[in-house]
Amino acid sequence: MKVAIIGATGYGGVELVRILHQHKFINKYSLHSSSQAGVQITESYPHLSNISKQKLETIEIEKISKEAEIVFMATPSGISSQLTPAFIENGVKVIDLSGDFRFSDPVMYETWYKKTTAPRELLEKAVYGLTELNRKKIKTASLIANPGCYPTATILGLYPLLKNLAIDLDSIIVDAKSGVSGAGRKASLQTNYCEINENFRIYKVNEHQHIPEIEQALKVANSNLGPIKFNSHLVPMTRGIMATIYCKPLNSISETALRELYVHQYENDPFVRIRRIGEYPATKEVYGSNYCDIGITFDERTGWITIVSVIDNLMKGAAGQAVQNLNVMLGIDEKTALLGPPVFP
Repeated sequence: MKVAIIGATGYGGVELVRILHQHKFINKYSLHSSSQAGVQITESYPHLSNISKQKLETIEIEKISKEAEIVFMATPSGISSQLTPAFIENGVKVIDLSGDFRFSDPVMYETWYKKTTAPRELLEKAVYGLTELNRKKIKTASLIANPGCYPTATILGLYPLLKNLAIDLDSIIVDAKSGVSGAGRKASLQTNYCEINENFRIYKVNEHQHIPEIEQALKVANSNLGPIKFNSHLVPMTRGIMATIYCKPLNSISETALRELYVHQYENDPFVRIRRIGEYPATKEVYGSNYCDIGITFDERTGWITIVSVIDNLMKGAAGQAVQNLNVMLGIDEKTALLGPPVFP
């Protein structure tokens, strides 16, 4: 199998390089950049010097289409929507890591991303690539909309409840935190060392672009779901997301029964790990891996459920999940190249 990575100099792109280098079914991958064509990838990322001497290539759609069977679009939002239609027309499958194909409603994308949407026919064709929810559709898809990092942690944390339990739908609160790599490699004031070090900041209050993505996916589990309360925070760490989720069941439930809902939902999903009662995951425990770890509790005193869901935003929240979807599309073991344990400490 031959693949191409467009946007290889971003954090998501370079994670794809690291994973695909270990993938036994990928015999060739090309690296493409609009800003650094002709430059060796090691000039941006010297840590790759023992595995790749490749030069970054220009983005020539016709040339890439002749050489690659699948393209990873690891680009900022607004770019994939311009490039992907030509790849699809040329018979090349696309796994898009940006947000350009995540919404079936084009108005939703333009409202939240403030960019021109992709063609409607491709939006309707795209399969939302949260593997655990859409595995059957992913198998036969030609265009995958890889989920965002916050949505991955949040949806996996909430889905079993919304599917199997009567919940006060107005009670859902998601308090989410991310490491700085989620903002990408491009420098900004907010991610400047002096601004983020020893600091804890809320951002995009009530207007994060991942909010409607979360709501759209969760409505598959419960069509009565309305707006949820979601806020994001930036914490002074490199990688990781923790979504702490609160909601109120309409009827009391034991912690044992609550945990069983999750165990049953994800029993065939190798990258979702449910903690034992009384145990709650930390971001370091999934660092560098494709795992989503979930802890659940029910507080009898207050009547509230708390779910703690953690992922590595660059792995299960981006490149790792993209390769997981690639494996499903190829009909090979879903875990291929992704079974490395988390890096700790």
